[in-house]
Amino acid sequence: MAVAEVSVVPIGTNSASLSEYVAGCVAVLKEAGGITYQLTPMGTIIEGELDRVLEAVRRMHEQPFEKGAQRVLTTLRIDDRRDKKLTMAGKVAAVEARLGR
Repeated sequence: MAVAEVSVVPIGTNSASLSEYVAGCVAVLKEAGGITYQLTPMGTIIEGELDRVLEAVRRMHEQPFEKGAQRVLTTLRIDDRRDKKLTMAGKVAAVEARLGR
């Protein structure tokens, strides 16, 4: 199980607004099977088997090109833990437990 953070930024668009492109990337995630995701103000967190996560990110990267972007910059960070199950909620809970919450 992997947890990844991805940010897809189209460059060379006709507008400074990116919400149309973000919505297209989220639509890709809604269609993807076997993953969980959380949209944040600055990126998206994806949880699932590594192969499924990478496939979803590849499709997200292509989405802005399909909408006319001339260039796309995608940043991906992956936390891939093999000794125990890794989840978004588990990562947050571990920090909150240390804070005494």
